[in-house]
Amino acid sequence: MSKVVIIMGSKTDLDWADQISSVLAKFEIETVTRIASAHKVPLKCYNLIKEYEKENVVFITIAGMSNALSGFTDAQTHCPVIACPPYSDKFAGADLYSSIRMPSGVAPLTILSPENAALAAAKIFGLANPDIQKRVVDYQERKRKELEEADNNLVNGR
Repeated sequence: MSKVVIIMGSKTDLDWADQISSVLAKFEIETVTRIASAHKVPLKCYNLIKEYEKENVVFITIAGMSNALSGFTDAQTHCPVIACPPYSDKFAGADLYSSIRMPSGVAPLTILSPENAALAAAKIFGLANPDIQKRVVDYQERKRKELEEADNNLVNGR
């Protein structure tokens, strides 16, 4: 079974998590959403990671500002971790550096779009699951068709 565990740094990230979950539902991938801050409750965070990694999940972490959650999660598990921090223009985007600058041996993928984070997780599962891989291919084809249709509408004045 394919499962994505979304760990949010706080409940303010729930909308971002819901966006990810809705895309994963299109691929028929189960999601579990939890709250655990690497700064405030590191032992809870660690225990969640260890609990879910037994199922060979993909983790998607959502934390803004100082994103210790993504690096912490990645450093504690053999499972793939995708950091999907909500963009904030509060610091002119500089808070993203805490998601992309990681120490050696810590390698979460960083994807800013909730839709694309879900797609990346689906592609990971698709490597071993032909049904999910087909859904990914179909999804990408729909995206191409949407683009072609938009171009045709533009050319034809619609």
